[in-house]
Amino acid sequence: MSADHAPDWFKAVSGGIDIHVRLTPKSSRDQIDGVAALSDDSRVLAARVRAVPEKGAANTALEKLLAKALGVARATVAVASGHKARLKTVHVAGDAGELECALRALESNTEGDRP
Repeated sequence: MSADHAPDWFKAVSGGIDIHVRLTPKSSRDQIDGVAALSDDSRVLAARVRAVPEKGAANTALEKLLAKALGVARATVAVASGHKARLKTVHVAGDAGELECALRALESNTEGDRP
């Protein structure tokens, strides 16, 4: 992949960046597991949260987890689609260039954590 080609798990959009996430609720801890490939060869950011998938609790926990990981305000992070599905699109408002750098750093930091 060339340096100017954005990974398929996130993309810059007007006013910020959209991140494709696979969320696992009811986990033993809140954690970002890194970038994972799905069966169709698309890539997503794999995350897990302790919250249950009821009344939006898991989505809220995911928003808090991503905000902390990216160093942005919680109010700038929102699940945009997939509210009741494991595969979600999360929108983060802000400067797309800065957010892309934070996501690349996040991907690099989690690569060593995978078995």
